[in-house]
Amino acid sequence: MKRITILIADDDAEIADLVALHLEKEGYHLIKVTDGRAAVQAVQTHSIDLAILDIMMPGLNGHEVTRQIREQYQLPIIFLSAKTSDLDKITGLVIGADDYMTKPFNPMELVARVNAQLRRSLQLNQPVQPAAGSSPVIEIAGLIIDHDCRSVTLYGHPVELTPKEFDILHLLASYPKKVFSAEHIFQQVWGEAYYESGNTVMVHIRTLRKKLGEEQTKNKWIKTVWGVGYTFNG
Repeated sequence: MKRITILIADDDAEIADLVALHLEKEGYHLIKVTDGRAAVQAVQTHSIDLAILDIMMPGLNGHEVTRQIREQYQLPIIFLSAKTSDLDKITGLVIGADDYMTKPFNPMELVARVNAQLRRSLQLNQPVQPAAGSSPVIEIAGLIIDHDCRSVTLYGHPVELTPKEFDILHLLASYPKKVFSAEHIFQQVWGEAYYESGNTVMVHIRTLRKKLGEEQTKNKWIKTVWGVGYTFNG
């Protein structure tokens, strides 16, 4: 069985060593780098299963590293940063991170979040047999969602989504007119317990709507049911 490899990118050696110490106890293989360019190179040259990134790093910051990783890879990304404002957290999640922790941090909580992200990633990468009569492709009025290729096109034009945005869209579009609460969406897409994550779902929905062009047209693919949740208006 392949040993899981985790990338730690942080220019603070003490923090990187602390994170590595706790993750090594879990049996993970660690690769440590101290700048953004080395982080991108590590992902390109090694089989990385999860990345823990600082935001303020020399070379490339964590945001740019995430953008470059997301162009080719879908591995889970956790930001571990001293930037603590809600805006910083929202920005990190919108860019493509799967989770965000602030420094100082509880190492055991970080380990728990790493384990949760890896469980979800491994589940998503398992081959799924579609139910009888179902199709891996959803096509509604010019919007095509291909589950197997994890691709979306709108009126023939590709729509670039982060893994979480794709999962939210696919979940909603699979059950048109069904209303999903933010809690249900979080549990289904993030694969873990719901903890003060209403804003996380809301931000991802907002970005998803923007990428689907809802700001320029009257066609609303995702409808907000006030006080209840969200539904796919297909």
